[in-house]
Amino acid sequence: MKITVLISRILLGFIYLVFGLDYFLHFIPYQPLHTGKAGAFIAGLKGTGYFYPMQKVIQIIGGVSLLFNRYAPFFAVVLFPISLNVLLFHTILVPSGWLMGVTLMVPNVLLGYGYRKYYSGLFIAKPVV
Repeated sequence: MKITVLISRILLGFIYLVFGLDYFLHFIPYQPLHTGKAGAFIAGLKGTGYFYPMQKVIQIIGGVSLLFNRYAPFFAVVLFPISLNVLLFHTILVPSGWLMGVTLMVPNVLLGYGYRKYYSGLFIAKPVV
């Protein structure tokens, strides 16, 4: 399991770091922009003025954290909703990109399983203050 967690952590960290930095530095050439519902979704996120940049900053910090193995269990949880959203976006709105969603989701789930002992405190049914 150690090797699986290591590979998943490095893969997920690298992907999030690269795509987070690309938002600010524009070094990956893209095909024409999305249209229809996918385009409206992206336009809505960008149109808020804060959400998309905030998400990309979280991706960069999470990617660096995973690559350097600092607070990795925390950032695996923080990045999970982003991975899930990418999976849903690329399977529902742009089905041709489903592989990207799977490429993010599988290592994120494997990290969650590998770090499960660190999450036991999150699953308390009735916490006592």
